[in-house]
Amino acid sequence: MIELVACDMAGTTIDEHADVYRALADSVMETGVQVSPENLQLWMGAEKREAITNLIQLGGGVAEEKLVDTTFDRFRQLLLSYYEANPPVALPGVVEAFEKLKKQGIKIALTTGFSRDVASVLLEELGWKTGEGELLDAVVTADEVAAGRPAPYMIHRVMELTGVRDVTWVIAAGDTVNDLQAATNAGVKAVGVLTGKLGREDLERFDHDVILDGVHQLPEYISHLAVKA
Repeated sequence: MIELVACDMAGTTIDEHADVYRALADSVMETGVQVSPENLQLWMGAEKREAITNLIQLGGGVAEEKLVDTTFDRFRQLLLSYYEANPPVALPGVVEAFEKLKKQGIKIALTTGFSRDVASVLLEELGWKTGEGELLDAVVTADEVAAGRPAPYMIHRVMELTGVRDVTWVIAAGDTVNDLQAATNAGVKAVGVLTGKLGREDLERFDHDVILDGVHQLPEYISHLAVKA
């Protein structure tokens, strides 16, 4: 029986028009290095300081701590300006899927490679709240754990916050390779969704339990699991 669904934010539950990747690439390129699409894809879904560090290095730069800090601040400035110009929205069917799962007693959590300040802006924009009677039961950001994806810590942290003890009762869904790897590392069911920038073939090359068109299909998938059980 599934007790908890933990979903990524950007590209999985929220359509933010890929502005996070645009802001990440733009901020790193402002340091004087180039960011290839392949390298950007490699660091999708990762904690953003770690992504910036590695993208600078992959571009031939030296990722000194001060430069990473400055670039991270610039990333946040750019991202918020892009969101202001083109506000993020919930992906089709996500809220309805969450509400259906909550009626079945399944808890809903979000995990993200964003820091808390950026995630809070997104959630406020959407009107999604956490707590008793709200859409969400927990939200964990990358700056609140020891390491971001593909480490399993955010998933395990939302399990802790929601009181779920058995990884076999947990689904983690995301649109990136790092999302799938984090789920696999956490020992939970790994669900890839096709609402981000990656296609089915991109995700199927990595360990997963299922690839869905989107989070809106989770209730049907969970019902299928219950029948099999």
